[in-house]
Amino acid sequence: MPEAVVALPNEHPAGRLTPGRADRRTPIAVTGLGRPRTVGGAIVEFPAGDEPSPATLCSNLARSVVEILAGARPLDQIGRWVSDSVYVHLLRRTMLTVQARTTAAENPLRPRMTIGDPVLAFPVDGVVEAVVMVHQPARSRAVAIRLERHRARWRATAINVL
Repeated sequence: MPEAVVALPNEHPAGRLTPGRADRRTPIAVTGLGRPRTVGGAIVEFPAGDEPSPATLCSNLARSVVEILAGARPLDQIGRWVSDSVYVHLLRRTMLTVQARTTAAENPLRPRMTIGDPVLAFPVDGVVEAVVMVHQPARSRAVAIRLERHRARWRATAINVL
């Protein structure tokens, strides 16, 4: 099947949609306002040189981190978007949850969730601090993220799931 780029109306220039395999993940598309929306059966790709907006990156990171902690997504998928210290911290938390899940003989399940709009603050030039609400059936969580510019792209230097 040929890979074709599909443009959405009012699409953010950094986001491109390509047809991909339909799995249980909820793909995210970028609208003109930089706010995520669900698009069935498509995977977001960012061509070389085009980086997602901080709002889109925070939304995607919040979803990914919650899925990583639930055991439904490998940590390596967000390796390029986080600093080494954040990666090590998430690796430790992931190992603890895997141990607990193994002891309880539970299988990892993909969590059902709704991602709220990120609330962004710009304390200094090249730094974005954001809070993203993640709503699940049993509870809601806040994911606090600090992005810093690193080599012409955004990189998360702190992620806390509250």
